[in-house]
Amino acid sequence: MYQLIRPLLFRLDAERAHELTARLLRLVGATPAARLLDRRAACTHPALSSTLAGLSLRNPLGLAAGFDKHGDMVRPLAMLGFGHIEVGTVTPRAQPGNPQPRMFRLPADRALINRMGFNNPGMLTVAQRLRRVRRAGCVVGINIGKNRTTPNEHAADDYLAAFVALAPYADYVAVNISSPNTPGLRALHQPDAIRALLTPLVAANVTLQRPILVKLSPDEPLAAIADVVQVGRSLGISGFIVANTTVDRSGLSSAHTGEVGGLSGRPLEVRTRALIATVARLTDGALPVIGVGGIDSAAAAYAHIRAGAQLVQLYTGLVYQGPWLPVAICGGLVALAARDGFASVTAAIGVDRDKDLFTQA
Repeated sequence: MYQLIRPLLFRLDAERAHELTARLLRLVGATPAARLLDRRAACTHPALSSTLAGLSLRNPLGLAAGFDKHGDMVRPLAMLGFGHIEVGTVTPRAQPGNPQPRMFRLPADRALINRMGFNNPGMLTVAQRLRRVRRAGCVVGINIGKNRTTPNEHAADDYLAAFVALAPYADYVAVNISSPNTPGLRALHQPDAIRALLTPLVAANVTLQRPILVKLSPDEPLAAIADVVQVGRSLGISGFIVANTTVDRSGLSSAHTGEVGGLSGRPLEVRTRALIATVARLTDGALPVIGVGGIDSAAAAYAHIRAGAQLVQLYTGLVYQGPWLPVAICGGLVALAARDGFASVTAAIGVDRDKDLFTQA
């Protein structure tokens, strides 16, 4: 059905198509017709059961931040079968984001470019919505960032405010220091900057007790990634999300390649997998990694897991493959693990992390 609808959606501006899809999801999810949408059972299997920093998940597949920045689609999105959903990015104060148009499809590359700019209604509105949400057995993460107008020397204040306001209504918190669409944000990968940012969050978390994960950029030098991992481990954070969108345009063939913004989708698959393996090696597998980038099939998700990802996330794949993609991926993961002699998908985590295939210069 989606393959019939997709050409109509693709005639619309990418952001308008997203808004229409979101509106339909909210509408269907709030009516008795939701049972037609519900694919949770198809994504629940003993071999898929997963964990993240003490959280239990029905499967390792999640929806990446960016799809639901308002915190008002958790229930219908959970019914697509995801094991976890990451809401955000959310900033302390509401902000409109960058001028439109700001999202572009690259069909020949199965990719998107976006320069949304953390458009969101602000932490208080999202907190109010999450407080009322019925999670339908799905783990909910919240992705937090700083406002565009906040200078980096005061970034820690923004992250702390968002953390305190939103963590009580989330199962884990993702600290986004890696979007290319907020000027200067990726400078927070520097050791002193990330330590100054994370230290008050860790102190506040003594009371809130939520897993804290840092979302990394694929464009930073490996020395910077290693610094963030070292600082994060020393402060006792729970894990890392690998990775955000990239500004690299290597090998693309679609129109809109020259648009400013972060690239997501299939072109990131191999690069993301290399970085997953790198971070898994840096942590000796002691901290979980959520792998996100280039997943539009069970094979891609499974390869990320074998590289060292405990969980995986997608977004762009959903745009091209449609709402039944989670079912296809979950079924495929069970089959691939069984093919390789694993009793569960978790048994395959990191089995390839030391292979030369994942060496990244």
